[in-house]
Amino acid sequence: MNQPKKREVNGLLKKVLQTDQAITKKFVKYANSLMPFKSLNNHYKMLEISCHGVPWFAGWLAFMYLINNKDLIQMQVNFLIGLFVDVICVAVIKAITRRRRPVPNDDDIFGKYGPDKFSFPSGHASRSVFVAYFFINLYPFSFPFYLPFISWSVAVSLSRLLMYRHHILDVGAGVILGLLNGLFIGLLWLGQDSCEWIYSLLSDEKLEGGSYHV
Repeated sequence: MNQPKKREVNGLLKKVLQTDQAITKKFVKYANSLMPFKSLNNHYKMLEISCHGVPWFAGWLAFMYLINNKDLIQMQVNFLIGLFVDVICVAVIKAITRRRRPVPNDDDIFGKYGPDKFSFPSGHASRSVFVAYFFINLYPFSFPFYLPFISWSVAVSLSRLLMYRHHILDVGAGVILGLLNGLFIGLLWLGQDSCEWIYSLLSDEKLEGGSYHV
């Protein structure tokens, strides 16, 4: 049986990837020499879980189901669409690029299979930036919440490097993708009627006071 041929990377791209790998390795080694990595490892893991796609989708769908509020439905549905766009874009790009992670994510059951075993771009970085962008620009919380959102997004992105889950280019691409996703959802932004209709498809219950309530 013939073995599948490995993809050949052209000279310039190969040099860029090798440089990225070398710089990432030096950065992680230097950063961890300044910080007590073992004591921070649990914090990194919590940041990883806090931005994992599975908890976000499960939690957001539960939030939509439990908080049956007409005033929130537009925000809930548009944010859910943003999560779907994020996952689809990251999965497609990872499937195309197939860049391997610096270190396999063997301790994460969700990371052992599928496109998440690939590195480019960072889904955690893209999702954290999208969440921060959404609740700062598209559905703004009060100003005191801006700093926590930004700090969490930056911490998640940096933790991907410090845990050696991704290279620097992977995280940078994830940040850009998250911003583009936020801009896209801002342009797409569905109106109240459309959101109520989508909600009616997702839930057996009708919105209290909504046009679809019977």
